Amino acid sequence: MRRREVITLLGGAAAAWPLTARAQQPAMPVIGFLHSESLDAVSGEVSAFKRGLNEAGYIEDRNVAIEYRWADGQFDQVPGLLADLVRRPLAVLVAGGGTVQAVKAAGVTIPTVFTSGGDPVQEGLVASLSRPGGTRTGVTFFVIALGPKELEMLLAAVPATKLIGFVSNPGYPFAAHQTEVLEAAVRAVGRKMVVQSIANEAGIELAFAAFSQQGVDSLIVGGDPFFYRWREKMVAQAARYALPACYGWREFVTAGGLMSYGADLTEAYHQVGIYAARILKGEKPADLPVVQAEKVQLVLNLKTAKTLGLTFPLSLLGRADEVIE
Repeated sequence: MRRREVITLLGGAAAAWPLTARAQQPAMPVIGFLHSESLDAVSGEVSAFKRGLNEAGYIEDRNVAIEYRWADGQFDQVPGLLADLVRRPLAVLVAGGGTVQAVKAAGVTIPTVFTSGGDPVQEGLVASLSRPGGTRTGVTFFVIALGPKELEMLLAAVPATKLIGFVSNPGYPFAAHQTEVLEAAVRAVGRKMVVQSIANEAGIELAFAAFSQQGVDSLIVGGDPFFYRWREKMVAQAARYALPACYGWREFVTAGGLMSYGADLTEAYHQVGIYAARILKGEKPADLPVVQAEKVQLVLNLKTAKTLGLTFPLSLLGRADEVIE
């Protein structure tokens, strides 16, 4: 064979090698990430989720792809977003912000890691917390169960309260149960409660004005993902009407709210990332126990208390995980 022919042959083979190598490489696994909110609203939680993946060696766009779908606070959009997402060949589905109910309703069998504010067993998401069975596992904040504790903290800060306001989102899958549990707790301590529903941003001002007209002394804003999005506006409305409020998430207090009692969302999503990575490595959701968010934070804002003419009792200050001055 002539030298020129040899060079041509080797050159052609060399050009083909990268194509062959690429064809032999395994496809990059894809994680579907479904959330009822927007990226702007939960950017900290997304970062925590990625940190969980990174700790197991998974880096977005390097050895794992993530397909995001955001409902922007519109729960009625979730089923359609889910249907679009599962058309992709997903290795794992993450269902955050109360979207796991849509996953269950659609009969999705893709391995799923969820976040839930309710009891996953009662909701039929898993067989048990220790052995979920099926294709779903995740993290629960037990938001509904924390309602009575939020009430306890609020009454410790504002003991003269007689009429308590509660903010509810009718689109939230757990809204009715959440209201029922809190209402029972309010009756048990001899107080009364009124509820205002907020279904969109425009409803925030209307609800707070109604609370003021009804003579509400203080209020509770539960751990609903929708309210998390509008936390600054809700805190501003509470300040406008001088309403002491207990919120479900710390971020309301850093925005100027009086106090909060609830789970650490960033730590919860970090755990979601860890579980997603374990499933990518071959473990099954059925064998991964549902994680109960253990880190429940009481956060107090002294500046806001002073503005409202309140003084936190020492018993409450002693229990606080964080005091913002």
